[in-house]
Amino acid sequence: HMEFFRGIKNPIGIKLGPTVTPDELGKILAILNPDNIPGRISLITRMGSRQIASALPPLLRHCRHYGHQLVWICDPMHGNSMESSHGYKTRHFSDILSETQDFFAIHRAEGTHAGGLHCELTARNVTECVGGMANIAESGLGERYESQCDPRLNAAQALEMAFLVADLLLPARI
Repeated sequence: HMEFFRGIKNPIGIKLGPTVTPDELGKILAILNPDNIPGRISLITRMGSRQIASALPPLLRHCRHYGHQLVWICDPMHGNSMESSHGYKTRHFSDILSETQDFFAIHRAEGTHAGGLHCELTARNVTECVGGMANIAESGLGERYESQCDPRLNAAQALEMAFLVADLLLPARI
């Protein structure tokens, strides 16, 4: 599979879970970006709110040590999926926010650049993710659960997340 991807000339996004090691990542980067072309590789972390603090720093240190020119993107959605007591695939707003906050804080502490955020969301008033100021409870997921695949933040939750992320970015601009 890696040989196929080596031949792709477009930028490549690589999803990283909490179990990837610095050595594994180094081997992948050596194959896919041997000339260390800036912007060729985007690393999309999907580690979960409980694992990002231990999993991300070693990767950042490794990549900084070897001078890899990368874009780091946080996907706080996929690592925080769970099944509700009513059988719905869902995510807790607090876990999504926690992983996002940790992503930015870890980058700041390591002297690296947090380059992006990926959230699944909709402007519709769905009930697919629990929590947030919308205060959606597990028992209310069935009211307007419309996703065929992955639960999304609804309009109110997405707006709340946007304001909270903006607050995270303020120290970087001051």
